[in-house]
Amino acid sequence: MDHSNKLSKRVEFYLRLFYVYAAISLIIVLVSFYFNEVWGIINLIIFLVLGIITFVAYRITRKYLVNYVNDYALNLSHIQKNFIANLNLPYVLVDLDGSIRWYNKSFEGLFLEEEDIEIKLQNKNIHALIKDVHVDQLPKDDNMSFEKDIMLNNNYYVVKSKLIEVNTKSKTKKKELLVNSNHLYALWFHDITDIIHLKQENIDQQTLISIMLIDNYDEVMQSVDDVRKPLIEAMIYKKLSDMALELHGVVRKLEKDKFIVLFPNKSLRILEENKFSILDEMRKINLGNELPVTLSIGIGVGGKELSELMEFARAAIDLALGRGGDQAVIKNNDRYVFYGGKTKGVEKSTRVKARIKAYAFRELIEESDRVLIMGHINADIDAFGAAIGVYRGCKLLDKPAHIVLNSSESAVNLLYQRLLLEKDYEEDMIIDKVEAVNLSGDKTLMVVVDVNRPSYVECPELLELNKNIVVFDHHRTSVEYIQNPVISYVEPYASSTCEMITEILQYMIEKVKLKDVEADALFAGIAMDTKNFTVKTGVRTFEAAAFLRRHGADSVRVRELFKSSMYSYRAKTTIVRDAETYKGNLAISTCPVGVDEPIILSAQAADELLNIEGIRASFVLCEVDGVIMISARSFGDFNVQLIMEKLGGGGHLTVAGAQLRDESMDSAVNVLKLAIEDYLQGGN
Repeated sequence: MDHSNKLSKRVEFYLRLFYVYAAISLIIVLVSFYFNEVWGIINLIIFLVLGIITFVAYRITRKYLVNYVNDYALNLSHIQKNFIANLNLPYVLVDLDGSIRWYNKSFEGLFLEEEDIEIKLQNKNIHALIKDVHVDQLPKDDNMSFEKDIMLNNNYYVVKSKLIEVNTKSKTKKKELLVNSNHLYALWFHDITDIIHLKQENIDQQTLISIMLIDNYDEVMQSVDDVRKPLIEAMIYKKLSDMALELHGVVRKLEKDKFIVLFPNKSLRILEENKFSILDEMRKINLGNELPVTLSIGIGVGGKELSELMEFARAAIDLALGRGGDQAVIKNNDRYVFYGGKTKGVEKSTRVKARIKAYAFRELIEESDRVLIMGHINADIDAFGAAIGVYRGCKLLDKPAHIVLNSSESAVNLLYQRLLLEKDYEEDMIIDKVEAVNLSGDKTLMVVVDVNRPSYVECPELLELNKNIVVFDHHRTSVEYIQNPVISYVEPYASSTCEMITEILQYMIEKVKLKDVEADALFAGIAMDTKNFTVKTGVRTFEAAAFLRRHGADSVRVRELFKSSMYSYRAKTTIVRDAETYKGNLAISTCPVGVDEPIILSAQAADELLNIEGIRASFVLCEVDGVIMISARSFGDFNVQLIMEKLGGGGHLTVAGAQLRDESMDSAVNVLKLAIEDYLQGGN
């Protein structure tokens, strides 16, 4: 109901009080007649005279008074309407279907120029004009409100809305608004462009911290003459200085191979647009060095203070090194962005790090009451072999140890059966997760092998129940990793976790004594991850294998561990036969439904596909309990890890995997192809 009607009715109410006064006067006249007839006649005459005079005055003044009040209210309503119409705030009324019914000049100016003034916005749908606003988003009752940030004509606005009631009895208003309902949506737009620009300017001026590390400094310097070493150092610093100058920042040398670079936030776009070309520039340094110079970069973004930015930068550089180096990692609060990382990790010739980790690991074992060892879900030979190696190290130090394995019906079944035939092992050498939970506590050491992602371990609960955690892994670190381990030894350049554990055993114990089955297990883990010493092998790989050979490993017995049944072999050949060639040199295939051990078959088939001439990488998909598993393999010139990371998985350059949920096999193949396409186009 509008303001004029309310005011008119209130005035009408006060004027009608005349009848109340008349009724009271008439009652007084009748009472006076009852007590005295003369006074009754006199009062009657007075009542009639005053009544006639008052009635005439009422009829005359009522018309003028009501008209005056209505004119005043209408003028006030007209003033309000003109105020809204000329208000420097875009305002529009739309009906429940989203059609525009009325708008002011400011709203009109958002879409029409002066020369287009004859064009009408009436009856157009609000969503057709503003894609970010749809009638379904608007409030459904007058107690609700709507607020959303939008962008129009390169300006930023906050659009607000309320549901208002329309007086459908007002014919003039209904005709003007073309209202077909008793409710309308009112929308108004606040221009926040200046605020957004000031906020962005403030963000652009924030200082970012970047830690840059030459991750193969010692190896590069060892490969050149002493005369050329200062030249390489000068060239490295020059390239970093040129980069800092381009970023409007500064660079300072912290150590021989470590630098810190400070630059404004707006310059980060320069690095991202050129895909961190400084990584390629470093590799181009050639002053007689046999190895290319590789750079790792960690950048902290989004911190409220410089100390928090430094923490982010340190976490980013640790992650870059954990992924093999030669890449850049940006940490923006809890979000990570990766650039580079398409090259192989450089093998470290020095074993100083392995020796230090081994000494620290021995101290932890000696301080603990017992040791629990676990690998990843669906353990393979590398995970199980590494666990057996750690178990033997603990027993040589006279500490109780247990391997957590929930199921042996996998790739480790043959090795598991061989262990059962050994008479010297305790019955509780291998336990399930229920027993492991009962053995957990403050004095229990938890050792994780061949995995660094908490969601992929055999029993994630054990990571929460045991505060002392040690991680040994050769996979590249992902965004999700085990937090705050006492010792974290993650070396992506290593061929396998079994290679790493073999080195650790040599430094941890003076005289290592391995059983044949234990030496075979460690040797088998190395053989599996190197595809029988054909990929990802270095000097330390063969030295570890030689050590195991000297301690009883036999290649014939190891070969027995990889034998498969005729059924499995036929299923594997079916996967290879049905493979599709994608992009000319990539193989994609799917595992038939209903086969036994589909995960193992997929991994073996992916390895087999690499033996086909011209195939750079292979991808095999299988379905297990409604989840699509992907096994990815390559020879190293094609980084399957980056592709699997796009799908939520991980691994390293030559061996990686991922899991896709809520996807059919056909859609999973399409998702995989999109990830490959993005990788080939240089996406990060």
